Amino acid sequence: MDRRTWLVGPLGLLAAPLVAVAQPPVKVFRIGILTATRPEASHLWAAFFQGLRELGYVEGQNVIIESRYFGDRIEQLPALAAELVRLQVDVIVTGAAPEPEAAKRATSTIPIVTAAHLDPVGSGLVASLARPGGNVTGLSQATPELRGKQLELLKEAVPRLSSVAVLSNPTLPSLALELKELEVAARALKVRLYVVEARVPSELKDAFSVATKERAGALIVLANAVFIRSRVQIVELAAKNRLPLMSQAREYAEAGGLMAYGANLSGLMRRAATFVDKILKGAKPADLPVEQPTKFEFVINLKTAKALGLTIPQTLLQRADQVIQ
Repeated sequence: MDRRTWLVGPLGLLAAPLVAVAQPPVKVFRIGILTATRPEASHLWAAFFQGLRELGYVEGQNVIIESRYFGDRIEQLPALAAELVRLQVDVIVTGAAPEPEAAKRATSTIPIVTAAHLDPVGSGLVASLARPGGNVTGLSQATPELRGKQLELLKEAVPRLSSVAVLSNPTLPSLALELKELEVAARALKVRLYVVEARVPSELKDAFSVATKERAGALIVLANAVFIRSRVQIVELAAKNRLPLMSQAREYAEAGGLMAYGANLSGLMRRAATFVDKILKGAKPADLPVEQPTKFEFVINLKTAKALGLTIPQTLLQRADQVIQ
């Protein structure tokens, strides 16, 4: 039966069937991305975008992505952060340091989600993990025991290891805690640490020269956006200088580094989408606890071990989540 409603007045039939009530326009959110890498060419940002899609966000329909990346020109970072603020995005998403720090300096009101910071408390991004208290929240990629475990695994893999170089970026205060944790572990394992520094990719070659001059037996890479973007160059320099390399991200081992032990970065990026979703639905960053990883993955590149003349103990291989042949 036809159940359409007709408008009838004193003069009889006056109108055609009523049209269905118009739906309210779909709210379109603007998400700002501040990063060292071009998002559309990054598998890590692909994981974030996948997380958004799973939560119902479709670019061009209910969300607009405003991406700003600085590449090797880190001096552009403050201007790019300010540009996102001028665009009045609803939320800014970043990866590791120095990206969230730049975003926070640019705004104290726009919510910021960091997907993979090392020390959000020590760097001043948040008041505490449980109660961030400001406009920043998200995920940390480290826990206090992580660096000690990395050094322990490295010593198991490299016989008679006594000296380890640590590749750090002196412009990032968030790495200070990492170095302290490594120093504590090094004393317990009777390993000497030597810090080598690079602020930008062009300084990496000199950093490796210092490491070999100091007779380092291996190298640990501290996590930050500049280094992860330059991981292929870092791995190639490690191979050229015959330095077994330990990193926090599996991407280094996949590129040819010896080992990686840390949280899965793609998983963290995907999880960051849930923080964005909560914020776009009205949650305040100050009330969203920063999450720490509960599971770490251990990756060994056996091909690299053979090239370095290392025989990885079977007990170590059995503990690995992945062995790259």
